[in-house]
Parts: sequence; C-alpha cells; structure tokens
Amino acid sequence: MLKHVGRMAHNKRRVIVAYKVLPGEPEYCVVVTTENLEAGDHDSLIKLVESASGQEADDLATVMMRTQLSDGSNMLARFHTTGKMVKVKTSDVEMIPNQNTSIRLNELNEAIATQRGVTVADLAVKGPNGQTVKPTNAEPALTASEMAAAAPSVAPVADDGVMTDELLAKKFRSDADRLSKEAAELRRQAEELVPTKKKASTKKTAASA
Repeated sequence: MLKHVGRMAHNKRRVIVAYKVLPGEPEYCVVVTTENLEAGDHDSLIKLVESASGQEADDLATVMMRTQLSDGSNMLARFHTTGKMVKVKTSDVEMIPNQNTSIRLNELNEAIATQRGVTVADLAVKGPNGQTVKPTNAEPALTASEMAAAAPSVAPVADDGVMTDELLAKKFRSDADRLSKEAAELRRQAEELVPTKKKASTKKTAASA
C-alpha cells in the first residue's frame, strides 16, 4: 500500500497529494497532477513517493522540500513556481493506496484526526520545518506568520476557474519575493559554514625615476 497516491474523483486523473490539509482551510489540500509533469520530473516524484522517507512522511511536501530534481532544482519550489501544485477540495480527491481500495481524502483526514484525538485542522503542516501540530497542549498556538509560511504558494484563479494575467503576475511576484528570501538565507548559512575568501589586492608601485 502506498501513501500520497490519489486521483480526482470527477475524471480519475492521477494525482500525488503534497499537502493533505491546508492551514486554516482544512477542507482543502494541494495535489500534483502527474500527467502534466515532464518525464524526468514524473519519475523523480514517483521514486520519492515510493521511497522509505516518502512513505514515512505525513505530508509528502515535507520531503519534497528536501529533494532535488534531475537538473539540481528543488522539487517543491520548482513545482510551485511552474504551477504544478493545485489547490482542490479534499472531498474531490480519492486516495488509492492499492488497486482495490479507494477513500475520499476528507474521510481519510477525519479518520486520522479521530485516531489521533485532534481536529482535521490540526493535521495541517505547522511550518517550513515540516512539523505537524501534536495532539497535546505542549506546542504553542500557531501565529499568523507560521500559517502563512506553511501554506504552499498555489496559483490563484478567478471565480470562473480561469487564471488571469493579473493573478499570474501577482503569483510570480510573490514567488520571486519568497525565493529571494530563501536565497539570502542560504547564502548566510553558507557564509557561516565557510566564509568567502577575498582575494588580496596587489598594489602596483610606481617605478622610481
């Protein structure tokens, strides 16, 4: 049996569930539509799903953010910026752990929440570190910034379901700002590990007359 594997209920198109619950929107999830992926990206995603780390993860996105694609780019970031991450209702997704079993994602989320003694909303990824809310009061309440950081950057659409140029431009700017901050943080961490060596400048002295 495989976790994270599903299909859209209305057209049976295969999807991989990256976030089974969204922070603040427990009735929504984020999926990757596998048929829209390039062959290499598709193979990398399926390999990750089938891996031990993929199957151990509550939400596959927490492993995707640590995984590189064949060209060296980050899987989660690439799928975000290229519009492969789609926000849909959990009731519209059927999980298919094997060929003989199917269950709506909203029903699965309710079952998991009941088993853990929490609400469905508590199953959402807590933050960029990938930790989920624990079924105890030991963890502090989520802040607005943590909610925003945890929510994936899915492409917004108009009421009629069509992506407009304005909405797409807004998404690109948001992704650019986010990636710029991530790049700055990675550079800072790199400098802490191995500071950049500056080349010593040689001063030319004028020949004496």
